[in-house]
Amino acid sequence: MADQRLGEVSFGMRAMLLDGPHQPLRPAELPDPVPARGQVLLDVRCCGVCRTDLHVLDGDLTTPKLPLVMGHEVVGTVVARGSGATRFAIGTRVGVPWLGWTCQACAQCLAGRENLCEKARFTGYTLDGGYATRAVADERYCFAIPAAYEDIAAAPLLCAGLIGHRALVAAGEGTTLGIYGFGAAAHIVAQIARYQGRRVFAFTRPGDAEAGAFARELGAEWAGPSNKPSPVELDAAILFAPVGALVPLALGAVRAGGTVVCAGIHMSDIPRMPYHLLWGERVLRSVANLTREDGDRFFALAESARVQTAVEAMRLADANLALDRLRRGDVCGALVLTTQS
Repeated sequence: MADQRLGEVSFGMRAMLLDGPHQPLRPAELPDPVPARGQVLLDVRCCGVCRTDLHVLDGDLTTPKLPLVMGHEVVGTVVARGSGATRFAIGTRVGVPWLGWTCQACAQCLAGRENLCEKARFTGYTLDGGYATRAVADERYCFAIPAAYEDIAAAPLLCAGLIGHRALVAAGEGTTLGIYGFGAAAHIVAQIARYQGRRVFAFTRPGDAEAGAFARELGAEWAGPSNKPSPVELDAAILFAPVGALVPLALGAVRAGGTVVCAGIHMSDIPRMPYHLLWGERVLRSVANLTREDGDRFFALAESARVQTAVEAMRLADANLALDRLRRGDVCGALVLTTQS
């Protein structure tokens, strides 16, 4: 049975629903979801807008739950609990990330790679997410939000921060780091890299002077267009821009033995390229999803590094406008949809 305090919750929620690829989200009023065993019901306070949401909307990710409530950078307050859910007390503020459930029984899970679970479910894709005033989530995959972060400041940490940090770890410990695409994830990773004593070089969309200035404000030693050569030889590069054509450019910028990390869940095709770009024991790799251990480590590091997120709040009802702005690149930092008046 759900927690007895469920009766205190007002029933009926607002949501922005996706009915199918390439369709605008439509406003809807729905019954509150009921938390199943091990789940918590959240009063959603805000939800970040992520580029992965565009990949769901555009059909690049091909198996969404439909109709779907998108959004996987969810910050909310626990207002009810399903049976067996004891991890978070009523009133606790928690965050819900992309990884929403794993089987804990497949070969990947048993090897400690739950991010690659063969049966994984994902918030805002195969599970309803946070573009709504209420949401349910498996309490095991929620994170406590550090008190230092206000709601809208915390939202981007739940994907841009988590995946960005996983990509940074995958890039190794080199000193010179190139970041291709300076959006929500990059502006968090740049702060962590600088805290760790690395030199950051930002490669932005040609003509985007604002992104370059933003990168320099956050400690980038250099910022310039992504179609230009790097001013120094890089130890590693992280690609946040989902543009396959950047892969050869990044490989050409890293030293022998260096690493290029593709951090997006979707990327346009990588063009044919000469083998010499990869030769010299350069490594080209991807990162996929996250683990709960990633989250624990990242939130502790974010507090130590005093990471600050640049956010702009928009109303939940303006979700389509927010997605359009993200698509155009009309964002400095991150956009966050808020349910608060």
